Amino acid sequence: MSSIFHVRLRNFELQAERLMDASLRTRPVAIISSQQQDGTIVAASQEARDEGLYLGMKLSLARKMSHSALLLPYNRSLYSRLNTYIYKAVSTFTPIAEPADYGQFYLDMTGMKHLYPSYQQAGYSVAKIVADKTSLNSAVGISINKLVSRISTAVVPEKIYEINFGEESRFLSPLNSPVLPSVHIPQVKKIVEFLYLNRIRDIQRITQNQREAAVIFGRNYKQVSRETKGQDTSAVRPPIMRDHITEQVVIPRDTNDQSILRSIIKTMSEHIAFQLRKRQQISKRVKLEIHYTDGLRSARYGSVHNNHDNSVVEACYRLFDLANYRRNRVRTIIIDASKFVHFADQVSLFETTVKKNQALSKALDIIRRKHGANSIHSASALGNIPKQNSCWIQKFDKVLDQSSPVWIS
Repeated sequence: MSSIFHVRLRNFELQAERLMDASLRTRPVAIISSQQQDGTIVAASQEARDEGLYLGMKLSLARKMSHSALLLPYNRSLYSRLNTYIYKAVSTFTPIAEPADYGQFYLDMTGMKHLYPSYQQAGYSVAKIVADKTSLNSAVGISINKLVSRISTAVVPEKIYEINFGEESRFLSPLNSPVLPSVHIPQVKKIVEFLYLNRIRDIQRITQNQREAAVIFGRNYKQVSRETKGQDTSAVRPPIMRDHITEQVVIPRDTNDQSILRSIIKTMSEHIAFQLRKRQQISKRVKLEIHYTDGLRSARYGSVHNNHDNSVVEACYRLFDLANYRRNRVRTIIIDASKFVHFADQVSLFETTVKKNQALSKALDIIRRKHGANSIHSASALGNIPKQNSCWIQKFDKVLDQSSPVWIS
């Protein structure tokens, strides 16, 4: 019999912010999707809820409702790093673990019962390791499938809750209909609202008669029927590890200075190009992603057709110009290369610009392989950074781990 754990860190974003800043633990705090007027609240503390704020509230209304609540931008970089750290911790319990949304994980504990007195005890062990490593609170739902386990952590206040085999339908019966994924399908949602099927038990009564249910829910009948009975055949799937070359820079001081940003892009691009030459490959899919200071993201996709520095840098410049369409300051830049194909460096009888660039890149590679990838950079990577930003340059050098860099023209 399968046993699936669902680990949920409720209000994960809020817990992460309070972990980083202890002064927020008693303050009314709300996490917002964007600083724009159409931004919404994605997480709120109990203190903020007491002041009338709620999830999904527009930012413009939130500012009118409460003047004391602290509205924090969505820090995706922080949440992603913390989520990865927790995933590694819970993965020690089973080789089959799947990260879902931020702060949510599935663990396939089938066959692990002989290692613990009970699955309840195993759930306490999972919650304990999360608390020991991060000081964050978590809840664990236990059932025979992912659907019921996930619903249990969303609606049951207990820290550890187990639904025994055969009790899935009875557990779901008194719950509100929207906890079922199928109820959010537009066609099903209209029927549920029109017939006032507020509880899952109401839908269960309809699905008992297959003919009537097929007429009411149409082609969605089978999915609705399975979910109301607590049936789910989806497997816990560990994340697929794809072949990527990724460079990421979290800028020490958020900025929208184009000369600084383009200098960062050039340094990151040169690192990507160096890795491509080591592999003797080019990338058919390059993603450049920008994270703004207000939490919004922008990304563009392209490819590189040569692996010398100038070719990769120009491709990344082009993607950056397309992605950076806002005036807001930039916090993080990510360049991700994938879908690699072999690159044949053909010999040419004539000295072309491409051949010169390839020769220069190969000469630099000799130094980089001997002294490290950050040992040498082109002077143009500094761009036109004004003198008053010299302290920022030193910080940027630390971010890229540049010890005694050599600049060339």
